[in-house]
Amino acid sequence: MQTSQRHTELPSNLYCPVRPANFPHTNIIYSNTAWAKRLKMQSVLNSNKNWENHFGRFQPFDGAQAEPLALCYHGHQFGVYNPDLGDGRGFLFAQCVDPVSGRLLDFGTKGSGQTPFSRSADGRLTLKGAVRELLATEMLDALGVNTSKTFAILETGESLTRHDEPSPTRSAVLTRLSHGHIRIGSFQRLVYLRDHTTLEALIRYALSVYYHDEDADQLSITEAAERLLLLVAENMAHLVASWLAAGFVHGVLNTDNFNISGESFDYGPWRFLSVMDPGFTAAYFDHQSRYCYGRQPEATFWALCRLADCFVPFLEVERLKTLVGRYHDVLETAVVTATCRRLGIDSEWDKASAMVAAFMAGLRSGQMGYDEACFDWYGGSARDAADKGKRKALYQASGFAEAADLLRSAPPAKESNLEADYFAKDDPVHLRIEKVEAIWAPIAAEDDWSELVASLRAIHDMAEAYAMRDEPAHGRLLDQSV
Repeated sequence: MQTSQRHTELPSNLYCPVRPANFPHTNIIYSNTAWAKRLKMQSVLNSNKNWENHFGRFQPFDGAQAEPLALCYHGHQFGVYNPDLGDGRGFLFAQCVDPVSGRLLDFGTKGSGQTPFSRSADGRLTLKGAVRELLATEMLDALGVNTSKTFAILETGESLTRHDEPSPTRSAVLTRLSHGHIRIGSFQRLVYLRDHTTLEALIRYALSVYYHDEDADQLSITEAAERLLLLVAENMAHLVASWLAAGFVHGVLNTDNFNISGESFDYGPWRFLSVMDPGFTAAYFDHQSRYCYGRQPEATFWALCRLADCFVPFLEVERLKTLVGRYHDVLETAVVTATCRRLGIDSEWDKASAMVAAFMAGLRSGQMGYDEACFDWYGGSARDAADKGKRKALYQASGFAEAADLLRSAPPAKESNLEADYFAKDDPVHLRIEKVEAIWAPIAAEDDWSELVASLRAIHDMAEAYAMRDEPAHGRLLDQSV
């Protein structure tokens, strides 16, 4: 394991050292053995006790920072600026270098205790919240979304009171693995404080660390800000396109929930579509549907513009408008590419764009399930499941006729794996809300984890069939391989 302390190279007013909570006990629930192996951590994580020491008691790794760091940031929450944010129930525990890609990776926590930013909150995480985040990251990773990975979950022996679920409820601490935790809100805070010196340092750091620009320190600040904004715009376009193709609704697209790396993370009230409904809203508290499925591109662009606002000290407003326009330049093609990937269809086909438009319109006209339609039509002309399967009558409706004609003639992608056992099944894997609740119910009632074990195995089977992730899927849930 190659540890790193890159974050401590930043000015110290971007973080503050904190202490983790002293939990009553720590019991390993889930360990991501695939990523532990990739990061060459087998020797330091060779027992449950070591997993618990590092990810429940947060004993530092050799060569890593000595203390966890709570990161400082502000943000717009549902359009309203809030300067009272920061890591309130999490921190940056450690950093390491991925030996495969050479990229820096953060171990960030959720539910690890109070920090100076907790305000009146307890800094804890419910076990249900941890299970939901595990399901979200595994499903999104399988569907090709650039997402954080759930690395470890430990139950912590506390009883928590929450207004949105039966209480008292069990507690947990989760560690996620991601390519950085610098947020749009990190930049916003520096503008709010008028700290342009640290803002410039953060721009250069982000460009160098997250986008591997070796010239970041030699560029003028104007050039560095331009490069960073363009790269973030492109990554955010690809990210939202992948959410749409996955049928995913993040739920809370505040500016403190956007990583500068363009990686999806921090899963609270997320949902997956049942049927194609642009107004489908994940968060019960999103009363105006600001972050509903169909408005995610708009919400993401709004957040990007708030990042551009932070660069006003270095760039003219008209130039910033041109730079953020890159998002729209990329988005349309990215949506077509991501949707074709989900459908196993060649995105270079000259009718790909028309097919995607017709497919989405056809889904809106009927009540066929989104996951089912993507599954039934996977491979386009190379597969006849949609015409012979149990849902064929849905696809014969007049509103779906144009989409059906195009899909029947669509060439399969070269990388499509139609011979996979997964595509011989009658139904696809899905994680709609009723499924998530069915997974959690036996855990809450009888400490029965069998539904979660089975669901993770099914997601991993789907991941192998789609072959969209860069690492084989496997982990350990309690004492069972998944």
